[in-house]
Amino acid sequence: MSEQAKNAFYTGLQQNLDTLREQGLYKPERVIASRQGSEVVAQDGRTLINMCANNYLGLSGEEWVAQASIEATEKYGYGLSSVRFICGTQTVHKELEQAISAFLGTEDTILYAAAFDANGGVFEPLFDENDAIISDALNHASIIDGIRLCKAARFRYAHNDMADLEKQLQDAAGKRNKIIVTDGVFSMDGTIAQLDKIVELAEKYGALVLIDECHASGFMGKTGRGTHEHHNVLGKIDIITGTLGKALGGAMGGFTSGRKEVIDTLRQKSRPYLFSNTLAPSIAGASLAVLKRLSASTELRDRLHENTAYFRKEIERIGFTIKPGTHPVVPVMLFEAPVAQKFAARMYELGVLLSGFFYPVVPMGQARVRVQLSAAHTRAQLDTVLAAFEQAGRELGLLKN
Repeated sequence: MSEQAKNAFYTGLQQNLDTLREQGLYKPERVIASRQGSEVVAQDGRTLINMCANNYLGLSGEEWVAQASIEATEKYGYGLSSVRFICGTQTVHKELEQAISAFLGTEDTILYAAAFDANGGVFEPLFDENDAIISDALNHASIIDGIRLCKAARFRYAHNDMADLEKQLQDAAGKRNKIIVTDGVFSMDGTIAQLDKIVELAEKYGALVLIDECHASGFMGKTGRGTHEHHNVLGKIDIITGTLGKALGGAMGGFTSGRKEVIDTLRQKSRPYLFSNTLAPSIAGASLAVLKRLSASTELRDRLHENTAYFRKEIERIGFTIKPGTHPVVPVMLFEAPVAQKFAARMYELGVLLSGFFYPVVPMGQARVRVQLSAAHTRAQLDTVLAAFEQAGRELGLLKN
């Protein structure tokens, strides 16, 4: 490539970035200089109440979780320097897979370096051009990318629309195998998939069901098993994907769980598993400790849902529009991207860490700040956040009363 062509390439990239900034669509990264938690210390030294982490159970910065990670590192070392089928599986990985299976009520589990890899590697080994994948229109990007890698016929149903799902199942009737794919909880809206109705349709039309539980494992359902427990369909979901990087400790790592035949096939053919390094033993050890703690008590799950109910009630009382629901993801709707950016910036000045979400992450005209509740938040912290919402809302002319 000539120097002139290279310069044109880089100039084009910079112009695109400048356009994003002008449109209010550029996503800044905020640097924190402390552990993750209900409060964090920003790079500038300010202490902020953190309302935008996936730290649902408040475990990311807990000392006992960090200590479990240290103990695993001391026993198993820093890493495996390999993929698992060559020389990269340790007893802690097998123990964690067994613990996840027991927690979810499945036969077996396979670990990945990230949940994105779990979704990216699940479809291609299991389905081909003779099969059909029926996917919710708002499924996570990792699911969309995973489906693109597969040769199966693709059918998309309107978000959480059971009538349209049934129509797509009917349209896919000629295919050998059919699988319905949905997020258990949709992270932008906090919408909980209607798994009870999805299972009914799957049984009616002879389809399998896959759910992504990244925003559910550990706290949805009576004992935190997930969306399938929340909807009383334990044992009726064929494949479950999820993450260790949110409620289950907050580091990274993903998993796929289901029947032994499915998991063994993935061990043989799933490309992200076969060609990516083994999950670090420190993460596996800490995640194992987290699962043991969660299996013994629902205290953190219960506290999270108390915080969620309180915040949802109070934010509506102040006068903000939120997406209805019961999940600790609370989208506060501001509709226009520049407004969401200004609001998040003002909240930062008031001591609250939030992020604005806008197109293409959410549909055009549906910009928002997404509040995420944690079991670690105190009532005093929530009241401080609510007061900041009211102040910023009035300063920006967003509140009518």
